Amino acid sequence: MVSDRDIDHAVAVLRAGGLVAFPTETVYGLGADAANPQAVRKIFEAKGRPATHPVIVHLADAAQLANWAREIPPAAQRLAKQFWPGPLTLILRRTSTVSDLVTGGQETVALRVPSHPVAQQLLARFGGGIAAPSANRHGRISATTADHVHREFGPTVECVLDGGEAQVGIESAIVDLSGGSPALLRPGSITAAEIEAVLGIALVAPAGDAPRAPGTLAAHYAPQTPLMLTEGDLALELAARLLRQGKRVAVLAFSAQRPVLQGLEWIAAPQGAAGYAHELYASLRRLDELRCDTILVEKPPQTPAWAAINDRLARAATGSSVLDET
Repeated sequence: MVSDRDIDHAVAVLRAGGLVAFPTETVYGLGADAANPQAVRKIFEAKGRPATHPVIVHLADAAQLANWAREIPPAAQRLAKQFWPGPLTLILRRTSTVSDLVTGGQETVALRVPSHPVAQQLLARFGGGIAAPSANRHGRISATTADHVHREFGPTVECVLDGGEAQVGIESAIVDLSGGSPALLRPGSITAAEIEAVLGIALVAPAGDAPRAPGTLAAHYAPQTPLMLTEGDLALELAARLLRQGKRVAVLAFSAQRPVLQGLEWIAAPQGAAGYAHELYASLRRLDELRCDTILVEKPPQTPAWAAINDRLARAATGSSVLDET
């Protein structure tokens, strides 16, 4: 449990320019005072994050939008009213006071209001924006527990607030409202259809000049062990072949029944999209810690409900072979 004293300590660390890891409903964030460029720089140093990659600013409520965005279109107001607090990030045109470190040097800023009660307490007590990408090394598997954060950073992060497991388990959806038509830059647990229902218009695909957004690099969310996506029973076929070659193999399976293959490391993922998302990063971390030669992931359904999960898996597998039945 996080106490008032814990929150007070976290606020003191933030005001002193330090780093605080805290839970949100999506994943754990590695936070710093968004109005303090020196503090924000520490995030990039701790994560090994490229300076051109923007970070999300977390706010206590939508009333703080005007402190960070100079243009708040009606579409932003409608989405904020419907989905905040919650796992949705809005890209808006920034005010002149927002640091280039926060925006990656762009004229836009990523903003969201998280719903996790610990995040809400921290933001309300702090009173300002907290810049917070996911609390993991750049490009690696996001943290969904405080223990993940401790293992990732050790004493580098002065304060870690333990709010239990992240409920959603994957990062927020990101919608760009800084230009013409609203564009979905990153899928999340709030689906494109749900966003479109509120907007009253269809989302468009990101254009070539779309703002750079957190978590949208081709390679991201990846374990250190090479990860390959497979179709259906091909995972078992390939696993058996690799085991015969003396390889150590781990499988994140969509099939519930475990095969009889000696030496195979196996996790059966939940069958529903929400349960799968909640467990995804923790499962990948457990398999990665086994230090096998390969992690095979049986592809989940390719339907809109699974869009965010398939997005994360595709980025985690970038650079590895994608196997199918053809």
